[in-house]
Amino acid sequence: MTLRTEQQLTKLGFKFGKNGAHSARSMMIVELKYLLDTFDEDATPDLYKRAVVDLNVLNKPTEKSRTLTYRHLTDLYGLDPQLSLFKVLRQWWERDEASQPILALQLAIARDPLLRASCKVVVPMRVGDHLSREEVEAFLAKDDPDRFSAASLKSFAQNLNGTWTQAGYLSGRNKKFREEPKISYVHVAFALFLAHCHGISGQRLFDSQWCQFLDQPKDRLYELAYIASLRGLLNFKQASDVVEVTFPIITLPKET
Repeated sequence: MTLRTEQQLTKLGFKFGKNGAHSARSMMIVELKYLLDTFDEDATPDLYKRAVVDLNVLNKPTEKSRTLTYRHLTDLYGLDPQLSLFKVLRQWWERDEASQPILALQLAIARDPLLRASCKVVVPMRVGDHLSREEVEAFLAKDDPDRFSAASLKSFAQNLNGTWTQAGYLSGRNKKFREEPKISYVHVAFALFLAHCHGISGQRLFDSQWCQFLDQPKDRLYELAYIASLRGLLNFKQASDVVEVTFPIITLPKET
């Protein structure tokens, strides 16, 4: 299998560029959870839009806020079963309720360049380390100091810190501290699937950035991949240093 281009990955649900939904909101896990708990796997983008904008199922105060909420949720998650990333997340959503925030984070990382960049700040931290908003602001500004205003940087950093807190990587209201994320077999399966979408195979799946984001030892990743195989999410075989991972029940769109 060859590595896929950005154009091919975009068709699967990945997003690229510089900006993302975290320029305006955090991961919106409460809203996402309500929608996915309310509608089934076959719900269409039009159904989600009608529910959020016209029927106001998320109880937003104005038409503008309803429209923006739908836009941000779509930016972060796709909300379209035609996108392979959202389709798989939706199929695995009910596997383990406690896994849902990090599962949502994984898809948001694949679709939001700002959030994806912030992984370089949060993931390498040691448990108990303090992360200030100013550190995140400095990281966002380091390559192009004039790109964002001070007010924008503050807002972006607050949104990013809020998302990592909702997902369990950070704790604290005003002061943020690194926590040990509660990683499950669902998260490892989805990380391996994200790497698989890129055209990665074998041992390199476990060395990919998607598995690195989970911040787990290699042996633990193998253990959880094995559990995922027992639960039918993937096939996992390991013989010494030879590793094979396949997704027999998932069919990616044919490349043109």
